[in-house]
Amino acid sequence: MRTGDASEGSWTAHVDTFVRDRLPPIDAQPVFLFDLPELRYPEALNAGGVLIDDAIRRGWGDRAAILTDEGVWTYRRLLETANRLAGALVDDLGLVRGGRVLLRAANGPMLAACWLAILKAGGVVVTTMPMLRASELVPILDKARVGLALVADDLTTELQEAAAASAAPAKIVTFGELRRLSETRPATFETVRTHRDDPALIAFSSGTTGKPKACVHFHRDILAMTDTFARHVLRPVADDVFLATPPMAFTFGLGGGLVFPLRIGAATTFLAGAGPDALIDQIQRHRVSVLFAAPTGYRQMLARPGSRGLTFPRLCVSAGEPLDRATSDAWFERTGRRLIDGIGATEMIHIFISAAGADIRPGATGRPVPGFRVTILSDDGEPVPIGEAGRLAVRGPTGCRYLDDERQGTYVAGGWNITGDTYRKDEDGYFWFVSRADDMIVSAGYNIAGPEVEAALLAHPAVAECAVVAHPDPERGHIAKAFVVLAAPAADEPALIRELQDFVKAAIAPYKYPRAIEFVADLPKTPTGKIQRFRLRGS
Repeated sequence: MRTGDASEGSWTAHVDTFVRDRLPPIDAQPVFLFDLPELRYPEALNAGGVLIDDAIRRGWGDRAAILTDEGVWTYRRLLETANRLAGALVDDLGLVRGGRVLLRAANGPMLAACWLAILKAGGVVVTTMPMLRASELVPILDKARVGLALVADDLTTELQEAAAASAAPAKIVTFGELRRLSETRPATFETVRTHRDDPALIAFSSGTTGKPKACVHFHRDILAMTDTFARHVLRPVADDVFLATPPMAFTFGLGGGLVFPLRIGAATTFLAGAGPDALIDQIQRHRVSVLFAAPTGYRQMLARPGSRGLTFPRLCVSAGEPLDRATSDAWFERTGRRLIDGIGATEMIHIFISAAGADIRPGATGRPVPGFRVTILSDDGEPVPIGEAGRLAVRGPTGCRYLDDERQGTYVAGGWNITGDTYRKDEDGYFWFVSRADDMIVSAGYNIAGPEVEAALLAHPAVAECAVVAHPDPERGHIAKAFVVLAAPAADEPALIRELQDFVKAAIAPYKYPRAIEFVADLPKTPTGKIQRFRLRGS
């Protein structure tokens, strides 16, 4: 059935209907499935209220919700903080139901409390990565028509530059200012009675052109990622301690670091430092039992001499990039447990193929998560025979709803979500990754659009032409490698490489910089002048 669209005559709590009015029409959306009884949510549903208000009603008020080096945030403290913040958002900052609020901060208790507060107040959350530069924030502000931006005190500069260049009149409020406002608000707040199909979250995913795609998710979608993957594959318990290394701007990190633990009354902790040593230290200090990271993170921990003999989490989820067999085997040899592989997408909000425990088949991503149906299609949209490679297609309780974007027709075809991945399926129903079908570079779990890096390089006067492609890397899976035609010969090539890398880091998010640069006399092109990037991959 084609359901799950708030535009089809359902009531709404939203006063500002900007997002609802720009959802794809019903016939452009995928088919949604709600086969599992736990996915049949009541019409009146606020995900923020379910995650934190219901925790108190269940008697979890004194349980640890967030573990920090400074102390414990109980569920009651988290609720009262979120309530005060929600009061400040509505009464002091004028947030109306349906209004978009941008968040810019590293993972932490304040970011979590703000995220919950926005939902409770009936707003739409737009979480961004703290590494984004002004040029990358402008299209996000413009696309979502953000009216309010909440930012960590040390991350204001780029956002202020972006707001000045944006068509959206975003009001910027620092966390420090917001705390002062919230101190005068009561610890109680009546959670807005939103519809299950009211937009709650806009998650941005970069396309191969670098033009951001805004993926809209409803209140029901936020709960559905827990009630499918977490409930049926991970099966965590209330005594677990979660840690997710990706930013909460990634829905992979949002689920593993906040939504999953809150849904079951467990605790979470947030990574305070960078690098494998900080991760290992955090795991040991807070006795993390459920970890979410990209394969790169697991490879980096394995490479640390001090990791031998340590107690690692009992559930380790790997996603964001393909998990290679060598890393899976090495982790098993070190810990006695297999990494739980999975594939998800920002458009699907979280993982839809996976396997855990005895169901894991090393090298395979897994089988469809309960609640989802997955198939392999030919370019003509027909199912391919077992064992043949084709386009990965998925249906389930979540799916692609781009905000006012013509690319909806590319991602959704025949009611299926077409992820852009090439897969094959074996006789036992396991799905095996073959390749990405586009020019996206997936490096250490981060998506890097090659054309965006190219644009940054071309702004340097030394660069005449360039092409950026994925290059195999034993640690990160792939890295961005740039092939550069210089405007003039370089006297010191190593120095120029460092200069170009620093130049890119200053222009766009640092993780996107080309970790390898090769100077070439010319680039391979078609007779019409188009660069043949496929001839550069693997070079």
